[in-house]
Amino acid sequence: MLDIFYKGDSLLITDSNKKSIDFDYKSNKVLLDWYDVSFPWEYEKSWILLEVKEYNNYLFYNFLIDQKHLVIITEDNFEIKESILEFLWDVDILIIKWSKDATKIFENIEAKIVIPYGESKDLFLNSLWQQSEEVSVYKQKWELPIDNTEFVNLWL
Repeated sequence: MLDIFYKGDSLLITDSNKKSIDFDYKSNKVLLDWYDVSFPWEYEKSWILLEVKEYNNYLFYNFLIDQKHLVIITEDNFEIKESILEFLWDVDILIIKWSKDATKIFENIEAKIVIPYGESKDLFLNSLWQQSEEVSVYKQKWELPIDNTEFVNLWL
């Protein structure tokens, strides 16, 4: 089970073993169980696998945590290419910065759960006709949505 919530300027993801991913959405810095992974590489720490790729000077994070593929996309100003889509295949949980261009990115990635972040995240949800109630913590159980995408609106 994953817990996802805000703590200050960070989005925290904790797994069933209480290991954490700390994503500082203002600086785009990512810590994996307190280890800085904000560089292209393949990592394994505390039973969490991570691959970080760089495309056009932007970092893309693809985690395998509690048997779920969790992807963090920190930018929206990039051309969607086949190489990026191959890296982002089979996304269970997508954490994406909201902007007018984020909708285009989201539509090319078939994520089961989408968590937009940023001050204007409500506009992202509204542009997709999603009226999600705000929650302080999202608890992702073992089962994922099958036929539709679930949108999560976290309190800042």
